[in-house]
Amino acid sequence: MAYGQVVVGPPGSGKTTYCNGMSQFLRLIGRKVAVVNLDPANDELPYECAVNIEELIRLEDVMAEHSLGPNGDWLQSKLQPLAKDHYFLFDFPGQVELFTLHSNAKNVIHVMTNKWDYRLTAVHLVDAHLCSDPGKYVSALLLSLSAMLHLELPHINVLSKIDLIESYGKLAFNLDFYTDVQDLSYLQNHLDQDPRSAKYRKLTKSLCELIEDYSLVSFTTLNIQDKESVMDIVKLIDKSNGYVFAGIEGNINEFNKIAAGPLDWDYYRNAAVQEKYFKEESSNEENDVSE
Repeated sequence: MAYGQVVVGPPGSGKTTYCNGMSQFLRLIGRKVAVVNLDPANDELPYECAVNIEELIRLEDVMAEHSLGPNGDWLQSKLQPLAKDHYFLFDFPGQVELFTLHSNAKNVIHVMTNKWDYRLTAVHLVDAHLCSDPGKYVSALLLSLSAMLHLELPHINVLSKIDLIESYGKLAFNLDFYTDVQDLSYLQNHLDQDPRSAKYRKLTKSLCELIEDYSLVSFTTLNIQDKESVMDIVKLIDKSNGYVFAGIEGNINEFNKIAAGPLDWDYYRNAAVQEKYFKEESSNEENDVSE
């Protein structure tokens, strides 16, 4: 049995930076880590690869020849020697179609989880600056929901680069509005004020209702340079893929101790993040959406 993370997200969301920072952090806390690069276009890697898909295929070859069959045997032969004592970080390409529409990546993940007995969590990164634009935020919600439904894995949505969020402008609401995906009708009011968005009011309303009907999407925040922020993410991932329970089979007391451990409530965590990265003078005009 092996554990790991499937790191996905659109281009520019920080997947490679995440894998680099996360691998360094996990090594610091004593884990053996194997980073697996599955993006043939990612030719400048800041981390050391345990497995690199460029050994099998390069972007130039794909562009020259479009009909490429499955290569699961190659991947298994590379991962098998590491699976016994390594924790995997799979750095996937940034093409959103791979984890929202097409079946190729899903099929590879399905083989890893069902045939190779890997316990994986999807870590979906979204650039936090999208929160500063209501239309882009709704798009991020739809993308996150599509990825959750398509990949069928334990799933954590992450607002990455949270330390840079205010460099793109003030947010209309407090941070917890965006992380908890609260009443989106307030967001529609802001969209209606934009002449470009107003004419799509009915479409926007339907999309927001769809997101709320599923009631699946929420976010946690991340600054990959902040050890506390990375540790919060690691705790969430370890519980979601079962790593935290590894090695305690048959010990019900230890299991209960972990399962009923102290909770770091999102409300307090978000408040700490907002206090750390948001300027006091830029506190929002609409502090409380419940008013």
